[in-house]
Amino acid sequence: MIPQYNAIGLQTLQHSDVQKNLEQISIAIDLACTIGSQELPVKLICLAESAIQGFPVGEPPVTEIPGKETEFLGEKAKALNAYIIGQLLFVKIPGIPEDRVFNCLFIVDPKGEVIYRRAKCQLERIEAQWSTVPHDVWDLWIESYGNGLDAFYPVVDTEIGQIGCAVCMERGYPEIARGLAMNGAEIIYMPTYHEPFVGNGMYEVQARARAMDNTCYVISPTSGSYLLPGMEGPFDICGGQNLIVDYKGNVIGRHETSDYSFVCATIDIEALRHYRQENLGIGNFLKDLRTEQYRIIYEEPIYPKNLRKEGKMPSADELFEKENQILRENIKRLQEKKTYMPPSR
Repeated sequence: MIPQYNAIGLQTLQHSDVQKNLEQISIAIDLACTIGSQELPVKLICLAESAIQGFPVGEPPVTEIPGKETEFLGEKAKALNAYIIGQLLFVKIPGIPEDRVFNCLFIVDPKGEVIYRRAKCQLERIEAQWSTVPHDVWDLWIESYGNGLDAFYPVVDTEIGQIGCAVCMERGYPEIARGLAMNGAEIIYMPTYHEPFVGNGMYEVQARARAMDNTCYVISPTSGSYLLPGMEGPFDICGGQNLIVDYKGNVIGRHETSDYSFVCATIDIEALRHYRQENLGIGNFLKDLRTEQYRIIYEEPIYPKNLRKEGKMPSADELFEKENQILRENIKRLQEKKTYMPPSR
């Protein structure tokens, strides 16, 4: 049996210095856990996207998982006897050319060990200037990691439940969370979006929908304000909305600020498992998926794969222009298929 526990979504200000960010995260974790453990022990601590590496300024801080960042957080996890989930934006992955970097999620356990790593599968247009996804190196990825759920939607079985991770832009693609859920996820870590998609409600709608769609908890901290060189004060682009959503799509934790802070709520894995077992109706959707009729939706490719499989990585400007060209061509093909209808003028 898994006892109830509290989970924390941590929001921290982001410096352009990795070590400074880690030191501030450490202090913030201590304070949040002290306050958040008044009812139940804190067993899960979730950082926001870019909390560790900050906004990319100058030469990107390329790293690996495991690496010095996960080692630092591993010591924290050991001290607190908790799991810590985080994200790194510029990660080299074995089996892939070193000049391709990935946006990666990771989990360290209470022993301080990295027990999970996942590469982001969907990029925002501007992020394609520096980041790679498995689809861009499809053949190499499958050769190294296979083509099953674990290769793209890994989930780790822990003492506090089964956990999978997604990030930012991925929340807009229901397939990402569904892939994690089909691989057993009971908790999905899904941090950060930026304006205007927080203020217009999209951020919350997607967090709640992904939880309800997949009968799972969603923990969604967001990035605090950026402390950028040359600016007199912090700059907030992420809207300061931190959410924890239960397996019925209800917001059970909410905190709104752009400063250092946290959101906290109780996770009850046994209640989730009972609900999944006993609910034969609406709200427990995976049990009655008629998968054959959904598979035909995706039989014809839209975005081309293997675009970065070979050769030297192009410059950021070249990648941005190439991405724009690909997206325009994709939209044109969708119009030709009448998936999209063109405007009359």
